Amino acid sequence: MENQTRTITVKVILAIVAFVFLSGIMILQVMSAIQSSTLISNVGTIRAIGVGAYWDASLTNRTTTINWGTLDPGTQKSFAIYVRTEGNSAITLSLNASNWNPSTASTYMTLSWDYNGQTINVSGNVRVTLTLTVSASITGISNFNFDIVIVGSG
Repeated sequence: MENQTRTITVKVILAIVAFVFLSGIMILQVMSAIQSSTLISNVGTIRAIGVGAYWDASLTNRTTTINWGTLDPGTQKSFAIYVRTEGNSAITLSLNASNWNPSTASTYMTLSWDYNGQTINVSGNVRVTLTLTVSASITGISNFNFDIVIVGSG
């Protein structure tokens, strides 16, 4: 009788462990499905006017795109680039995000940078960090495109 009770107890414990384990897998799969439905991806095109945009401080690896990768709502991602004057006078920089596709993406996303307006001399360069921020309330957008326009004027 004692062996039967012990056997039944072991079976019940194993059944509970199996149920908890399988429930955990189901919860992880549901969470994974929820997360993948809210991921947003993009590759942004850089249009540099009067300046060059580079990945490296030695200014040898020019960039024309930024792959922001996969973004979650309510997050931000940053990339550092180097901007060099390519004209014959000192300049200051301006930044604009344009040609959003879909156009509603600009309602939920913001492009900013840490450039503080300093003058960049002829043949000079500055390191800037571009940051794309995605609103936590973004809906209906899983892919988007936009142009990052950096203008040197002076």
